[in-house]
Amino acid sequence: MALDQDKGVWKSARGKGRGTPKGRQLDDTAHADICALLGERERRRDLLIEFLHLIQDAYGHLSAAHIRALAEEMRLGQAEIYEVASFYAHFDVVKEGETPPPALTIRVCDSLSCELAGAEQLRAALEEGLDPAEVRVLRAPCMGRCDTAPVLELVHNHIDHATVGRVKAAIESGDIHAHVPECQDLAAYSSCGGYETLTRLRKAGDWEQVQEQVLESGLRGLGGAGFPSGRKWGFVRAHAGPRYLAVNGDEGEPGTFKDRYYLEREPHVFLEGMLIAAWAVEAVQAFLYIRDEYPAVRAILAREIKALEDEGIVEKGYVELRRGAGAYICGEESAMIESIEGKRGEPRHRPPFVAEVGVFGRPTLVHNIETLYWVARVMKDGPQILNSVEKNGRKGLRSYSVSGRVASPGVYLLPAGSTITDIIDAAGGMANGHVFKAYQPGGPSSGLLPASMDNIPLDFDTLQPHGSFIGSAAVVVLSDQDSARGAALNMLKFFEDESCGQCTPCRVGCEKAVKLMQQKTWDQGLLEEICQTMSDASICGLGQAAPNPIRLTMRHFKDEL
Repeated sequence: MALDQDKGVWKSARGKGRGTPKGRQLDDTAHADICALLGERERRRDLLIEFLHLIQDAYGHLSAAHIRALAEEMRLGQAEIYEVASFYAHFDVVKEGETPPPALTIRVCDSLSCELAGAEQLRAALEEGLDPAEVRVLRAPCMGRCDTAPVLELVHNHIDHATVGRVKAAIESGDIHAHVPECQDLAAYSSCGGYETLTRLRKAGDWEQVQEQVLESGLRGLGGAGFPSGRKWGFVRAHAGPRYLAVNGDEGEPGTFKDRYYLEREPHVFLEGMLIAAWAVEAVQAFLYIRDEYPAVRAILAREIKALEDEGIVEKGYVELRRGAGAYICGEESAMIESIEGKRGEPRHRPPFVAEVGVFGRPTLVHNIETLYWVARVMKDGPQILNSVEKNGRKGLRSYSVSGRVASPGVYLLPAGSTITDIIDAAGGMANGHVFKAYQPGGPSSGLLPASMDNIPLDFDTLQPHGSFIGSAAVVVLSDQDSARGAALNMLKFFEDESCGQCTPCRVGCEKAVKLMQQKTWDQGLLEEICQTMSDASICGLGQAAPNPIRLTMRHFKDEL
């Protein structure tokens, strides 16, 4: 073999060598497509997922030719791009010779609330009534609209209380884009004292005094973990900068929609809280990670962040809005940081914790959307806005996302010591013709409790003795017309789909549990062995909490097994 200096390819002595280098060749048309989409954007590695979204939105899929062209522009291996794209549910990777998906995709939510509202029958009717060559119908996890179940997404348009007729009408009219609701804009927020607190703190504030106020209020992380919010700031500041702020807006726990509720109404309360927290830890940049199922929220935030930049409240580019891609696991803080960095959203082993080694390996403060909403409220109105409210020996307020068999599903702000009876009363009581049977207090991770346990305050630390926890306060109410066994299976199917696959106990445990739960009679001994293994050996909270629906159903609903 000899190197042909003119062509730069290896040739045999007989002149029968390759005419091109090995591997997939760069297609000039595809390369021009990618260059036009990326425009003047920096070809940064951490923007890979954002660039994949640009291609998916423009062409409806990710072709092999476009992946090759993106690899050329970003100086990455095609395998590296493929492994990221194939991890996320909202990217359609199409190989050579494969048929791209139809122009229209319908994702029908199959979470517990939507299943109770007839989502399975809706999906079957859509599959039967629509041309599969023109419209693809998929089942999808919770879309954060449980109060309007059943829900589906037609491209980027969410259709609440969905019916076949409504879907067909939307298709015929081309109504496939997100509907952005009216909300409080910067001018309205500023007119009632908005950003005065932030301005004051930036001029002469003491971050330790602010931290004490937050701690005095009793505010704890409202994404599910419940860690005292102010205490995080000191942990992050203990490490040398540069430091970052990462905001977890990946509200993926089925039954949860409180973050969307606040962002669609008062986005600047949250934004001011975010900027206060960023100031407190001297963050050089803030990353705002919003789930892909919230296109209207992303549009609101993009508009209002630009308004903040135009007014000089933040520097241009200080807040980076990042878009999830359909992965529940990215609600785990280290998996979210991996996604922000443009990688597969797989949880990291800890220690080190993200307060020390977070975004780009630097100290990072991570907060939930609603947590930062209350940071702003506490700093404006004082700690008493939370710590002066007391019920059943518990202090504070909780935003309960309530759905299922209640008369008026929605978000209800109630004292943190409220019981399920209080919550059902706030939601207008049970739906007509339904008798209270069971409830999910904090998403699938919290399992299922019977109606007889109706006197427990739904707050941090009160449910653990019963094998459950409050989590994100996603309350789903079941009635005498529902199956606890069926609800538990719905929850485990969700965990099976959403397991990132990194660790064997979670990946295999969820799969085997679903198969056992589909049997006529549950093998409770074997299921308990699987639960114990998952609890003990899973890397993150998904595998550790997945056994809760199984164990609580075996404990409280034995007659159904």
